[in-house]
Amino acid sequence: MIFVADSSAQLPSRRAAFHAALHGWYRIHRRRLPWREAPSLYKTVVSEFMLQQTQVATVLPYFARWRRALPDFAALAAAPEAQVLKLWEGLGYYSRARNLRGLAQAVVARPAPPRTPAEWRELPGVGPYTAAAITSIAFGEPAACVDGNVVRLLARLTGETKKFRDSVEAAKHFTPLADALIAGSDPGEHNQAMMELGATVCFRPKPLCLTCPVAKFCAARREGIAESIPRFAPKQTEQKSVLRSFCLDRGRLLLRRGGAGARRLAGLHELPELSDLGLQPDGLALLATKRRAITRCQITESIHAVKPDAKLRARIAKNATLEWVALANLGAITLSGPHRRWIAELLTDL
Repeated sequence: MIFVADSSAQLPSRRAAFHAALHGWYRIHRRRLPWREAPSLYKTVVSEFMLQQTQVATVLPYFARWRRALPDFAALAAAPEAQVLKLWEGLGYYSRARNLRGLAQAVVARPAPPRTPAEWRELPGVGPYTAAAITSIAFGEPAACVDGNVVRLLARLTGETKKFRDSVEAAKHFTPLADALIAGSDPGEHNQAMMELGATVCFRPKPLCLTCPVAKFCAARREGIAESIPRFAPKQTEQKSVLRSFCLDRGRLLLRRGGAGARRLAGLHELPELSDLGLQPDGLALLATKRRAITRCQITESIHAVKPDAKLRARIAKNATLEWVALANLGAITLSGPHRRWIAELLTDL
């Protein structure tokens, strides 16, 4: 007999059947990922930090390189920040790397790693989702993970048509249901199965409803509204323009290095802004225009050719954030991912 859900109250009442369908599918169809094979606390922590706002396919080579260089908490805790940032280069959101290093230092300073979600939330960079993921997978804590994949899955299973302000509000809304569903299961396997189903079957557009192992529990499938939920209020985006310089001088490139107090780019290099050099774009050749997005900010970056004269060199020498880097040494420093690509393109065009 097919069970059709139309409210969040019915799913927990059929929890055993739901677990059997979901977990049985997961054991057969789960992706073989390096942090799932011979799992360890360290692998789980590193993978969860890398997977924040980053796709699995992007993370895989970074995870392998990271594990070769920093195989455990002790190695990470002892590593210089510059090495940690270099290994992270290209993943973006570099505060994750700094927080991960700080977390490792906190863990090795304890007689034993923390075990509860509350204890993990006291460590750098660990919020409710990450704490639940780490403790459920590593220690079997019955803490439900509610990320974007799980929100989408639960919204469709229950047919929830409410329009949420943002992902935070949606996660709070579905957390009680997620907590109810995790009871009576292997918490680590359950969380990974829920996220895996959202990532590989319950896609945002064109979900694979015909092959979904829990389709018989899904109200959205019955009502034909799966692709229209979950619903979110339109995001307000901010438009920003940045004027950059591309300044070469005697086989060196001028870069700006983020200071220790910089919120996002501490320790990272990037092309300086024209304002760093006291320049305006008038009369400067436009080399390239690049567009990218950071969270809700749409950024247009114009890169201009700058030829240094004696006056500009003197101005640069007085700015402690600016430094000349030999082209041969660009591979050794840590550049933000987009800037490394842009610099490579511009040097190729010379």
